[in-house]
Amino acid sequence: MNHWAYLAIAIISEVIATSALKLSDGFSRFWPSAIVVCGYAISFYCLSLILKTLPVGVVYAIWSGAGIALIALIGWIFLGQALDLPAILGLLLIIAGVVVINLFSRSISH
Repeated sequence: MNHWAYLAIAIISEVIATSALKLSDGFSRFWPSAIVVCGYAISFYCLSLILKTLPVGVVYAIWSGAGIALIALIGWIFLGQALDLPAILGLLLIIAGVVVINLFSRSISH
């Protein structure tokens, strides 16, 4: 499996874990808490594999940026959390940064 597939898995499992973190109610509910632990374990394992081929700063920027944007979207759509204009603009800037790294950075292999 290539590093982009591992990065996608890392992002998706982190987003699932973070979504379950809200539902775990301070780790007082078993199944959401188990999802949190498993999701983060999968995410960090995949990140450790990616770091064999890509620089940590670039990987972390993509992983965290994509995760932030997806979690904000999930919070807005499924949890009824409001996003005001500055929050939306900030999220768009994060997404733009991830796109710029992926399209133009020579720090990663394309």
